[in-house]
Amino acid sequence: MPRVPMDWLGDHVELPADLTVAQLAEDLVRVGIEDEEIHGAAVTGPLVVGRVLEIVDEPQKNGKTIRWCQVDVGAHNADDGAPRGIVCGAHNFAVGDLVVVALPGTVLPGPFEITARKTYGHVSDGMICSVRELGIGEDHAGILVLSTLGLEAEPGADAKALLGVGDAVLEVNITPDRGYCFSMRGLAREYALSTGAAFTDRGLPRSEADTRPAGGGFGVELEDASPIEGNAGCDRFVAQVVRGVDASAASPAWLRRRLEQAGMRAISLAVDVTNYVMLDLGQPLHAYDLATLSAPIVVRRARPGEKLVTLDDVERSLDPEDLLITDGAGGRAERVLGLAGVMGGAETEVSSTTTDVLLEGAHFDPVSIARTSRRHKLSSEASKRFERGADPRLQRVAVQRAAEMLVELGGGTIDESVTDVDETRPAAPVRFDLAHPARLVGVPYTPEQVIETLESLGAEVSAPDADGLVDVTAPSWRPDLTSGVDLVEEVARLRGYEQIDSLVPTAPAGRGLTLAQRARRRIATALTEDGFVEVLSYPFVSPSAHDALELPDDDARRRAVRLANPLADTHPELRTNLLVTLLETARRNVGRGLGDLALFETGLVTRPAAGAPAAPRLPLGELPSDTDLAALHAAVPAQPRRLAGVLVGHREPAGWAGPGRAVDHTDAIGAVLRVANALGVEVEVAADEHAPWHPGRCARISLADGTLVGHAGELHPRVLPGLELPARTCAFEIDVDVLLAAVPADALQAVPVSSFPLAKEDFAFIVDATVTAASLRGAVAEAAGELAEDVREFDVFTGPQVGEGKKSIALAVRLRAADRTLTAEEVGEVRARIVAAASERLGAVLR
Repeated sequence: MPRVPMDWLGDHVELPADLTVAQLAEDLVRVGIEDEEIHGAAVTGPLVVGRVLEIVDEPQKNGKTIRWCQVDVGAHNADDGAPRGIVCGAHNFAVGDLVVVALPGTVLPGPFEITARKTYGHVSDGMICSVRELGIGEDHAGILVLSTLGLEAEPGADAKALLGVGDAVLEVNITPDRGYCFSMRGLAREYALSTGAAFTDRGLPRSEADTRPAGGGFGVELEDASPIEGNAGCDRFVAQVVRGVDASAASPAWLRRRLEQAGMRAISLAVDVTNYVMLDLGQPLHAYDLATLSAPIVVRRARPGEKLVTLDDVERSLDPEDLLITDGAGGRAERVLGLAGVMGGAETEVSSTTTDVLLEGAHFDPVSIARTSRRHKLSSEASKRFERGADPRLQRVAVQRAAEMLVELGGGTIDESVTDVDETRPAAPVRFDLAHPARLVGVPYTPEQVIETLESLGAEVSAPDADGLVDVTAPSWRPDLTSGVDLVEEVARLRGYEQIDSLVPTAPAGRGLTLAQRARRRIATALTEDGFVEVLSYPFVSPSAHDALELPDDDARRRAVRLANPLADTHPELRTNLLVTLLETARRNVGRGLGDLALFETGLVTRPAAGAPAAPRLPLGELPSDTDLAALHAAVPAQPRRLAGVLVGHREPAGWAGPGRAVDHTDAIGAVLRVANALGVEVEVAADEHAPWHPGRCARISLADGTLVGHAGELHPRVLPGLELPARTCAFEIDVDVLLAAVPADALQAVPVSSFPLAKEDFAFIVDATVTAASLRGAVAEAAGELAEDVREFDVFTGPQVGEGKKSIALAVRLRAADRTLTAEEVGEVRARIVAAASERLGAVLR
């Protein structure tokens, strides 16, 4: 985010002499610009200028030669006026040079506190500093000699002020619609609007050079066969040639200091100048070595198969939507020079041997630049500004300013001719009701206040008509002001948010949680009461995750939705089952030493249907038709809500009461039954084989009508090593939507508790192997009628004793009447009805 050196900001707006960084932050917050951080001074304490008076070279036993220096630091010399004695290991300075001296008490970046200390047989009373030690560069080859930066000062002068290392700098947070604030010009304007300080717009033409007729310059052509959303990728391109520049000349100290305070590294004169103008005015520029160019420059879209090596030495495969800067080397528009508005190429960059420079200042479509930047994962200072909307009237001024700075600092001359291909269109006026801000914000702004506010931000406002309507034309640096509500926001912001009353609206009466929400809470409560811990995992998975679970090749869970722009290239798919991400959470916890786990998660999975149509790309700016919406809905994959759980280690920990109990498949099955019971849903449990569970310890959970709910049991021992989980890990996954659909619609009715004795009857029926215990239990309960208090199975037996294809199911039936003690005759009648009903409905035979 932008950093705001106060002395630089003062070039654009009048600042009070006693303004602090904290006060500046407070002033900017009033107009909606939040402070991100206040960067304190890089150096504190007595950092002064010193003149080297004497140097004595002293060879050491380790082969190193140190220098014992006498340095005049003016008023900071010893009490008797004697110079300071300082030990130094660098050899790039001589007697008479002005250097930077950190006296005892100085704190350099690091932090590194300077003290007087004995070394190499001397007491070194300070330190002579290098550029890197001062935090203003990376050069550590030798001492900073001020004459190399063109600086002069008297011994003892404050070096912090001279180098700009003693100033605190404000960093601000800019919202995406305020791109003009990525410059000193824009931030100074906002400060002026906040405080009423006098503002000077340095982005306006200042001389005839800024407005002279264009023509005769370097050839430039704009073409865009595939504009995005009807907007040309480039609608203005300014090119100016500067000849005879000494590109190897060093940038002056003031320029380097300002760039470094703004958070940028000084590189070379041409680059530093273009970066400075960008930070100052907000217009990104690019400098080319003119000798490497072949006219004309053509701005066009990329062709299939084209590649470019950008300035960061990365070869990039270009997309047909990328906007490019090209020239005529090898044929018209054949050579790619750079990604427009993002980053230039390596072939045409300015080097130390460059003498003639072509400066480019252009205006690009924000959407095109934003897509290119994200597509190539390449964010630059230029792209940050272009994608937020640059000022289309700023290019001539910015290019001329950079050309003049190049001539001033590196010599040379500016060509009389200039290229300015301008296809920009004036901003359309917005029809605006002057009473709209008062109605929308709730503050009684007068029409005069609204007009004054809009004009203060640079808008042109027509005279109001009889209905109080005006035409408002936004300034060129505010492309975000395109509708009435945008203007209302500006009025509220600039008149002061503090004028808006803080009133909490009355909340409408609600109906509480829905039935589904209450049911999901009952599920979570049931599991947490049983010792489970709820977790939340990301729904993104790797394609290899299906192999880790050993899912069959034709398993529907392998068919996943692939994201076009995933957070991580290694996890580009949406999960099709909940276990795949929950097991990763369990693995992470086990790896950190948690050996006993019981985790559960409720979440959505994505299950695309085979052959599902692709989602249509609906046009913007118009209401979609019913057919469009139907096609869109048809393309959306099913997203059922699932519940999954994992159990690892001990279910009952070892202790004084015993050795504990390890988890087994019955714990996973029991957790599912507990959830079903909490919802009041009857489910059936049957053996099954389903990856990734152990084929002999896997249960199929279904409703009474056979609808699949899910599976539970012990995970297959083959998948556990790959998942880095211990042996006998158990898990379950069920479809919550299926369970919720089966929840009884009628409210549970409480019944009186009978005080009369209980009658117990046990039955063992031989049935076909295909008959489920739930169906037998239902037949028995129905036959017993209202006297049946409880019916449950307690044994299932198979073997030669009951016959092939048969099994024995034992049921315990508990009978009780609400108003009497059951007689033996009544119990016998119920028993007979039960046997008859089981035989008639299921072919059951009483053993």
